[in-house]
Amino acid sequence: MSRIFLPEWAPQSAVMLTWPHEDTDWAFILEEAEAVFCRIALEVTKRQGLIVTCRNEAHEIHVCQRLTDTGVDMTRVVTGLAESNDTWARDHGPLTVLTDAESPLLLDFTFNGWGGKYEADADNAISRQLHQQGIFGNLPLTTLDFVLEGGSIETDGQGTLLTTRQCLMSPTRNPDLNEAAIEALLRRELGVERVLWLNHGHLEGDDTDSHVDTLARLCSPDTIAHVVCDDPEDPHHAPLAAMTAELEAFRTPEGKPYRLIPLPLPAPIRDEEGRRLPATHANFLIINGAVLVPTYGDPTDAVSLTRLAEAFPDREIVGIDCRALIHQFGSLHCVTMQLPATID
Repeated sequence: MSRIFLPEWAPQSAVMLTWPHEDTDWAFILEEAEAVFCRIALEVTKRQGLIVTCRNEAHEIHVCQRLTDTGVDMTRVVTGLAESNDTWARDHGPLTVLTDAESPLLLDFTFNGWGGKYEADADNAISRQLHQQGIFGNLPLTTLDFVLEGGSIETDGQGTLLTTRQCLMSPTRNPDLNEAAIEALLRRELGVERVLWLNHGHLEGDDTDSHVDTLARLCSPDTIAHVVCDDPEDPHHAPLAAMTAELEAFRTPEGKPYRLIPLPLPAPIRDEEGRRLPATHANFLIINGAVLVPTYGDPTDAVSLTRLAEAFPDREIVGIDCRALIHQFGSLHCVTMQLPATID
């Protein structure tokens, strides 16, 4: 059975969020984080549906009130109940493929807290619980005993997968599988025909082992936006330059170079303990008619917004201040997961 792993720019029915709460690591910055979630929700519901996972009924009441106060169109919001360890829907949410009959299938890969760095049992069960509650309509869901996070892979919807060796070959994810076995599984489950492996690129403060959605993103089948660092004194300069060289060497299935869109790395943002946080404009979310781009109160915001407008000429470019999110070492794309327009 052939499959197509849908690209993010495919028409969508909804975006998933798993709402933060006081029993997560967000507690110290919960108000600020919720404000970012509300802003994301507002922009999403202007254009499509929103699925919000709440931990219990009391939390659901609170979340719905926050969304209502923000002006969100609540007729476009569906809530599900599931306990959660954290909020990274990109990595615990389902991935969507089209099967032979062009009917969507949700794939529930295993999430183990980025190689066992954090507790993740509750997050790993969220997709199954939402499915049991009917949140995904009549779509079938298949659970797979293979660790894979949505933030670690990019697709062009035409058989190409872009990823990083540091993440997918991490020994704490699928230690019994070598590169050939992993590629074979990706071919079988996602319909992948080829894998573009990046060997370079990492952001300080990132604890995902270099998720590709923090570094390089497919914007169309022939365009890749990627992070660059122009400061030779910054420790990111050399690794990101090496990644750029890799991207320049990649070819489309037609044998042509990719059109590359450089996104400048913001100046260092540090937390109270002096740790650098992983601010990246590559962590954008493509939705129907728009691209939601994380901003950080930095001069590079305007540059990246302008360049992404060139990459997405038919979509509105919307900046959302995500400085609160990077305090938990992720950003806008990391807290979201899109679902296809073909959902019943």
